[in-house]
Amino acid sequence: MIRKLLLAGATLVACMGMAFAQVDVNKADQAALDGIKGIGPAKSKAIMAERAKGEFKDWADLEQRVKGIGEKNAAKLSEAGLTVNGKTLDGGAAQHKEAKHK
Repeated sequence: MIRKLLLAGATLVACMGMAFAQVDVNKADQAALDGIKGIGPAKSKAIMAERAKGEFKDWADLEQRVKGIGEKNAAKLSEAGLTVNGKTLDGGAAQHKEAKHK
């Protein structure tokens, strides 16, 4: 019984960590970018190449400079935890999902 409770607690903590992960496009390495749902190796490589030319100012700058990231894709990436300068697509500071529902 105690073993099951400990396992359940550990699983909950692990899931919470993944659900609240925020990855800033200007600070993340390629592996962290690959961890965002919707970004694969080719897209993360393109992001890194563009970032080498200069940091992304905002979401519009990211959409303009990285082929394949348009309005709809940017919304999905933002929901998956990607931020630009710590901000989600709607312009708000990145928050835990739990805090957004309060």
